Amino acid sequence: MIKYHLMTLIEQKSFQDRKRLTLNEICEATDLSRATLSKMLNEPGSVVSLDTIDRLCNFFKVPIEKLIEHVPEK
Repeated sequence: MIKYHLMTLIEQKSFQDRKRLTLNEICEATDLSRATLSKMLNEPGSVVSLDTIDRLCNFFKVPIEKLIEHVPEK
């Protein structure tokens, strides 16, 4: 299963910038839909495009392994 660390990145960026980062701000900056971000936050293992992952990595300025993780299924 794929695990997304989007909430962690949002919290870290909010702390660094000393202001709350909203999903709407991420949507505006990345041109991604709120539905896509909500899906990543609320549906473990949801399918998103590589373009989405690329945009988020660029926005947060992190390598891909900071955003997604492969968790072997039992």
